Amino acid sequence: MVSKLDLYHVFCTVAKNESFSRAAKELFLTQPAVSQSIMQLEKELDTRLFIRTPKGVSLTDEGSLLYEYVNSAMNLIGVGEEKISEFKNLTVGELKIGVGDTISRYFLLPYLEAFHTRYPNIKFTIANGTTSELCAILKSGGVDIAICNLPIDDPTLELRPCFEIQDIFVYGERFKKILAKPISLQELVKLPLIFLESNSNSRRYVEDYLQSKGIQIAPEFELGSHELLLDFAKINLGVACVTKEFSQPFLTNGLLREVQTLEKIPPRSIGVCYLKTVPLSPASTKFVELIEGGL
Repeated sequence: MVSKLDLYHVFCTVAKNESFSRAAKELFLTQPAVSQSIMQLEKELDTRLFIRTPKGVSLTDEGSLLYEYVNSAMNLIGVGEEKISEFKNLTVGELKIGVGDTISRYFLLPYLEAFHTRYPNIKFTIANGTTSELCAILKSGGVDIAICNLPIDDPTLELRPCFEIQDIFVYGERFKKILAKPISLQELVKLPLIFLESNSNSRRYVEDYLQSKGIQIAPEFELGSHELLLDFAKINLGVACVTKEFSQPFLTNGLLREVQTLEKIPPRSIGVCYLKTVPLSPASTKFVELIEGGL
């Protein structure tokens, strides 16, 4: 069945060529098929659109008026299709990412650089926040994807772990003698502790594990960033719970030492999160593939 859009396409082609036969060649149709389409359109509109002449056809006044609008509409459809193609090919577009400062600094930056090198015309928009804040922004449509500390208990989100991390405790020179030998977590928590704030997903994960072992904590300091945890531990204000992978410069340079605990906190992951009910954009899909594939 011929659609109204098909009829208008034939109409515009005939108008541009001022000939049924030339339009038929351009459309790869027979001339009778083109004539039939114009007759059908004229019947539906109850208006004569073309004047037939020995040299071809010309538009009636009504046909000229219709052509002005239909041609514009057909051009806009063409532009829309081109834009869709550009988005699919990642020659234009925007990628909105939610991520915390620490994950952004120690994990995400190389992926942003690699993606920008491959697709320089894709614009980045970055939203910062805690894991719970980022999940709320994600569900409100403020970002396409979020890079978060897992685990997350939310059935509306698709969670794709991509990088395993280990929570450890670190200390400075002051605690060198006390922590020279392996120590139990039960004994460790008796020392001055430095933790992230209680609304942090990383803090909750460690605290939940300790509580499962019957261990309660009362941190001396509760801070808002991972960098402050390291800085506070470095000046001997306490023993800090940090992410090992994000603390390597301090450990490698001997500014801090890792506590050798008798029990290890189970590893967890950083993961990509997005809404299950919303398909990923082409840019988001490529970015997730880049993260999962590694650099």
